Amino acid sequence: MEFIYSIMDNLPFAFLSYNFMKNSIIAAILIAPLFAFLGTIAVNNRMAFFSEALGHSAFTGIAIGSLLGLNNPVLAMIAFGIVLGILITKVKNINKTSADTVISVFSSIAMALGIILLSRNGGFAKYSSYLIGDILLISPQELLMLAILLVAVFAIWCTIYNHLLITGINTSLASSRGINTSVMEYIFIIMIAVTVMFTIKWLGILTINSLLILPAAAARNISSSSKQYVLSSVIISLVSAISGIIISFYADTSAGAAMVLVAGILFFITLIVVLKEK
Repeated sequence: MEFIYSIMDNLPFAFLSYNFMKNSIIAAILIAPLFAFLGTIAVNNRMAFFSEALGHSAFTGIAIGSLLGLNNPVLAMIAFGIVLGILITKVKNINKTSADTVISVFSSIAMALGIILLSRNGGFAKYSSYLIGDILLISPQELLMLAILLVAVFAIWCTIYNHLLITGINTSLASSRGINTSVMEYIFIIMIAVTVMFTIKWLGILTINSLLILPAAAARNISSSSKQYVLSSVIISLVSAISGIIISFYADTSAGAAMVLVAGILFFITLIVVLKEK
C-alpha cells in the first residue's frame, strides 16, 4: 500500500493528501470493473431486479449476524444472500408466476423480516448507515479483501462468460450445445450475492443496484459487440465511481449517491448519442 500511496502523493490533486481519499479511490478502481463484469451479464440476462432484491435483503443478513453475536455481519449477509438467491431461482423456475413477481415477493419478505428483527427495542438506528453506505471508511485490509474478490470473480467470469452469454440469449440453444444452464445460473447468482453483500456497507442498500446496472445499461447503448460492451461498461463504471467520490468530497455528500448520479447522467448521454445517430 505504501508504494501505491507514494504514487498517489505525486499526483497534482489536493484531495489525495488524505489517506481516506486514497483508500476510497483505490476501492473505486477495484469495485468499478467488478460491477461492470457482473452488470453486463445482469443486463443481458434481464436480472437487474434480482440484484436489487439481494441488496434489500441485506437487512435480514445483518439481523442474522447480530443474533449470532457477530461483530462483523458480512459472512452472515453473504450466506443469506446466496441462500436467498438460490431459493428465488428455484421458485422462479418451477412457478408459472412471472420472474419479477417472484423476486418482488422474496425481496419484500426478506427486507421486512430484517427490519423487524433489527428494530426490536429501537435498535435499528445503529444499522441505518447500511442504507447509504460510506466508501470513505474503507480500510487497507478491506481493500486487500476487495482485490482478492475482484481477481476471483474475474477468473470465474472469464471462464464461463461465453456460456452465460449464450444462456442469456437463448436457453434452449445453450442446452443444445451441452451447457448446463442451471449450473451457469447458480454460479452467476452466487457471484452477484457475494459481491453485493460484501460491498454493501460501502455503497449502501439504496444505491448498490444502480451502481451495478447503470454503467452496463449505458454501455449497451453505444456498443456493437460483446467486447466493446464489456470495455465500455468498465470505463463508464470507473468514471462514475471515481467522479462520484471526488464530487462527494467537495460537496460533502454521499459518495454512493454521487456515483449513481454520474452513472445516470452518462446513461442519458449515451442514449442521446444513439438517438442522434439514428
